[in-house]
Amino acid sequence: MTLSPLAACAGPGTAPGAGSGAGSTAGPGITLALNRSLVSLDNKLNQFDAAVTVQRGVRQALTFIDPKLTVQPVLAERFELTAPTEWTVKLRDGVHYSDGSPVTVEDVSTALQMYQKVLGSFLAGLFPEWPTVTPVDASTFKLVTENPVPTLDYLMANILITPAAANKPEELQGGIGSGPYVVTSANRGTGEYTLQVNGKYWGPAPVIKTVQVRFLPEEANRVVALRSGEVDLIDSISPDAISQLSGLSDVEIQQVPSTRISQLFYNFRKPSGHPLADVRVREALSYAINGPALIKDVFADSVTQARGVVADTLTGAVQTGEYVHDPQKARQMLDAAGVKDLKIKMIWETGEFANDTSVMEAVVEMLKAVGVQAELQQFQPGGEISKWRQGRAGDWDVLGNGYPGPTGLALTPLQGMFAGTAEKEATRDTYHGYVIPKITTLLQKASQETDNTARERLLATAQKEIWNTWPCMWAFVPKTVIARRKRMQNVLLSPTNSYDLASVRLSG
Repeated sequence: MTLSPLAACAGPGTAPGAGSGAGSTAGPGITLALNRSLVSLDNKLNQFDAAVTVQRGVRQALTFIDPKLTVQPVLAERFELTAPTEWTVKLRDGVHYSDGSPVTVEDVSTALQMYQKVLGSFLAGLFPEWPTVTPVDASTFKLVTENPVPTLDYLMANILITPAAANKPEELQGGIGSGPYVVTSANRGTGEYTLQVNGKYWGPAPVIKTVQVRFLPEEANRVVALRSGEVDLIDSISPDAISQLSGLSDVEIQQVPSTRISQLFYNFRKPSGHPLADVRVREALSYAINGPALIKDVFADSVTQARGVVADTLTGAVQTGEYVHDPQKARQMLDAAGVKDLKIKMIWETGEFANDTSVMEAVVEMLKAVGVQAELQQFQPGGEISKWRQGRAGDWDVLGNGYPGPTGLALTPLQGMFAGTAEKEATRDTYHGYVIPKITTLLQKASQETDNTARERLLATAQKEIWNTWPCMWAFVPKTVIARRKRMQNVLLSPTNSYDLASVRLSG
């Protein structure tokens, strides 16, 4: 595949819909209120996909995934598969950082090394293997792998480039980037940041001169702030908030299908003999969950029940089965498995999905109806849930969380969640201990398959095999939802829960 120079004209600087005719006048600035704290302007560890909007305003990648979920070049002028295990990349002429220094081949090479070295990397799990950089000339290089990685152009959209000398194997708190904005103030503790237009931006200058980023964890406060005009945009809002804001003359609700799946995922680190190590028990607990009631009463029909193991909006996703509410069958299956008086612990982080607490409390009652006692432990953002997920802090049985689809391809989250190996588990880099060699082998073959039809056939088989292992108690696909004041226009919301800040306009 080749991303042509013509396609390069659709990079973030001139994203679809941006430029002339897309909006109106410049304004003094906008304020964004996030439901989770923006702890970093880097994404080596951060799994909060809404943060990508701000991070990409400062740092850029070789490519990006547009709202139609197709890959487009950004810092790369060309990104071409030139051999089964080799991509040739040419950096766009004139791309530079906010201090005027050029983006170099060494910066790309160093970025790839830093992403590999960071401990607990989310992105590391998405790559079937890391490419190495072989320079060709000052602006051209090859990305070389041991096996074919035909989706590398999509994967590289997640690797943000920083000057080599300033890059470190950690999330960067400041520093310069090549994006349309620069950071003029940052407070990681409060989650407040100020971005100003990068006067030396290599692309078309953004219209919005100043972007304020705030962290407002309480949804009620975000809604009040939006209604009063204190902020211009809030994200990840619940059905109740949508109801409160719908119909207001100066507020608009924006929704698009999401590439994220939210799930009650089992802990696969349970020892042999533990009830949850038995697939029959995991399946039985699913029959206890009244999904339609949760969707209607808690989510107000703003989500859909998952019909597969990844969001069905992703290219290559297939339907594998459905969750059915049948508490009598749940009790029969538990009896058949010899399980009585089962007690489980469920954990989650506040803000993981809309109405998270209500969902978890409702699930406790549903499990009680089939004789299972569930204990809840809620973590606040910034707490120690990462250590718990890795099995380094405490034991748990079910995790309420979500998994994004940052490339728009089903292969990426499948690789991240279900391609675990014993080597990865030794460093706690698997997805909650999920290591099933047969499935890992299928996904490895799919990740190396250069024929699209053959790759999707392998992926379909892998997804059905994964469903048969019953990895989740229940799963659903939420919509990506934001609410914004109408003066903020041309917000090109992507299913990946991000938008291009440089495209935003103001009216009035």
